[in-house]
Amino acid sequence: MRLTPRIPAAAGTALALTCSGLIVGFTAGSAQASTCSQSYLPLPDPSCTPGVYNSAVTQSTINSTICVSGWTATVRPPTSYTNALKAQGIIDYGYSDTNMSDYEEDHMIPLELGGSPRDPGNLWPEPHYGTKTSTTKDGVETKLKNAVCKGTITLSAARTAIKNNWTTALQVTGIG
Repeated sequence: MRLTPRIPAAAGTALALTCSGLIVGFTAGSAQASTCSQSYLPLPDPSCTPGVYNSAVTQSTINSTICVSGWTATVRPPTSYTNALKAQGIIDYGYSDTNMSDYEEDHMIPLELGGSPRDPGNLWPEPHYGTKTSTTKDGVETKLKNAVCKGTITLSAARTAIKNNWTTALQVTGIG
């Protein structure tokens, strides 16, 4: 799980304003020591964002959870919750670009595959820039969920593949 370091007062104020929706960009007042590595991009640092499962989603419950149209909307946390994590994650990952809109607070194990909705160990600020972005990952998530719901692959196989490396998950599972 990503541990949240003590936040300087100025950063704490910015986080509070972000949570309340009063600011949409976040800039740390001074350089922060990053605790997470960017060297894994486009993947999250596994020591900071290991991925956490939603215990309510199992192979035996997929027909009443992830395979129900609209189910993820019932568990997706509000931006008032995820924006504070995103602001802290931008600091933790040491991103020089601190514009909140340049990142998606993404679930490492997607909600579509039964990832934990609110656990900070399953959320990280995924950049919108680069060759493989959150948009690319969204397509992989949908294809994996569809394969799970059709019975082509198991939930466990899909979760393992996306957790190990979402950029190769479709090939590893034989879907891509």
